[in-house]
Amino acid sequence: MYSQISPNRAQRVDFPGRYGTIAALRAPAMGDDAMRTTVLLVPGYTGSKEDFAPMIDPIADAGFEVVAIDLPGQQDSQGPDDEALYRPGPLGSVLAELIGKIAADGRKVLLLGHSYGGLVSRAAVFAGAPITGLTLMSSGPSELPAGERRTVLEVGEHVLTEQGVEGTQRLNELRSSQNPAWVALPQELKDFYRTRFLKSQAAALLGMGNGLRYEPDQVAKLARALRSSGTPCLVVCGDADDAWTPAAQRDMAERLDADFAVLPGVMHSPNTEAPLELISTLLPTWRAWLTS
Repeated sequence: MYSQISPNRAQRVDFPGRYGTIAALRAPAMGDDAMRTTVLLVPGYTGSKEDFAPMIDPIADAGFEVVAIDLPGQQDSQGPDDEALYRPGPLGSVLAELIGKIAADGRKVLLLGHSYGGLVSRAAVFAGAPITGLTLMSSGPSELPAGERRTVLEVGEHVLTEQGVEGTQRLNELRSSQNPAWVALPQELKDFYRTRFLKSQAAALLGMGNGLRYEPDQVAKLARALRSSGTPCLVVCGDADDAWTPAAQRDMAERLDADFAVLPGVMHSPNTEAPLELISTLLPTWRAWLTS
């Protein structure tokens, strides 16, 4: 079973960032046909660099350097105390700075953002990030629509404000204990999720949560930015995504004039649910971008 604790060859590294270090997993490109291209992977809300663990070695084996990061305030990355700085716009500026540093070494950057990381990635495009291609994975055109995930955010905001990160984690564990799929997870993975959440900064959880609840539709703006720079885009999701619907993501792809791919039997996290199927979609697209 693939998960955030999948073994991989990546090394833990730190990049300098606006608010302190940005923690990352970094793996060099392998093989004789290795390219001077970095695939930069950006996680979603309550996520971390480890969300991409199952993908790291296969992407590196295909000739790409891989860098998976924690956003500021997540897991091992330092972040500010101001909730407003965790909205997509400010985080996108931080991400654009990191991309600029990677590109300054003469590397092309293929940017992939998962869920909230997709909103941050498009903000990085607005901030002038020098990317060669953009992949939006299980991410939407605007705020998270009504549904269980948004309800959890709204409840979580009150608990976070009143009881902090530890109190919110206790609520998470109580809710998860009623889910048979959670109960069946290996204890090592449950421990990882618990430790990761407790390392999150409260300001980051509140700020990103507000970003998910209030982000406006900026697809037209993104389409103009991609078109003016000649940057290709791919939208990919599972056919059972329970955050933004596949239909909404297809519509976003059409408005972006982007490629669109749907993975059957997959929900909101193709990177951990079906990493090999996801990679088989990503690699041909990325190679086509680099050779066009």
